Amino acid sequence: MKIAIYSTKYYEREYLDLYNKAAKHQLTYFEIPLNTETVATVKDFDAVCIQLTDKLDTNVIHQLAKAGVKYIALRSAGYDNVDVETAAKHKMKVLRIPAYSPEAIAEHAVALILTLNRKTHKAYNRVRENNFLLQNLMGFNLFGKTIGVVGTGKIGTAFCNIMLGFGCKVIATDLMESKELKDKGVQYVSFDTLLGQSDIISVHCPLNSKTKYLFNSAAFSKVKKGVMLINTSRGAILNTVDVIQALKKAQLGYLGIDVYEGEEQLFFKDLSNVVVLDDQIERLMSFNNVLITPHQAFFTKEALHAIARITIENFNSFEDSEVTKNQVAFTLPKSL
Repeated sequence: MKIAIYSTKYYEREYLDLYNKAAKHQLTYFEIPLNTETVATVKDFDAVCIQLTDKLDTNVIHQLAKAGVKYIALRSAGYDNVDVETAAKHKMKVLRIPAYSPEAIAEHAVALILTLNRKTHKAYNRVRENNFLLQNLMGFNLFGKTIGVVGTGKIGTAFCNIMLGFGCKVIATDLMESKELKDKGVQYVSFDTLLGQSDIISVHCPLNSKTKYLFNSAAFSKVKKGVMLINTSRGAILNTVDVIQALKKAQLGYLGIDVYEGEEQLFFKDLSNVVVLDDQIERLMSFNNVLITPHQAFFTKEALHAIARITIENFNSFEDSEVTKNQVAFTLPKSL
């Protein structure tokens, strides 16, 4: 099968080639993203393989169909960047990677919490300049704190387990409650209750029409003053304008994010020698209680192995016409 792989990073080729060592598939790598402006590059391919930064809207899907593409593979769990309905109309299969290393994401969320709390990034910079003062480096014990977890899928579950190990009280909100977590002491509560009781809130839910801008001015009006908010899920779950206002009012005491709405214009690029035109992220970076990492939560050896392995397995399943749980389900209305 001939596959065009878009938004390819240098580190991905090694792992994809490793799991395609039998050369069952012909992989062609593109560093450019797949979107309306680049869709013309798709020709003579059976499938496309994309990242979250690629945008497959209705127009792009139509163009893919004209080019004969029958299969869309995501190297991610999320798929809100793909018009799944239009893909279904063209009888295109869409496959994703439901989970590759939940622990990688969960552990990064904890790293953001510890860094923001104990200010290790600031201490590191000070000591390198021979400044050994402790002034303004005070943190707080995690033990006994209430941690609110929004979404208890595989990543949320891994995060809960870690925070329970710190001796925290863990509360969570999700449409589907986990008996396993409840047996361990996690309490499920309403979203509003979670906002009002949590000392730290960590987001682990998918982005969809119900969760977009879930954290907005209304939500921030209900949180404990000075709460810490961590987002390693999707950027648009936070309304950035409202986040900035909450920081200015000190409703948010700390913010740690590994994702950002509009990150496709910024992340995975070296912009050190250009003027960044995104005023919102520049404003966020001006706060001394904000920590931003460039979508690196997934970036572990274990995760990259899993992503490459499952991606090649998805290719195999499609070519062999096998049913896989990794396919994104979408049922068209009978009238269509």
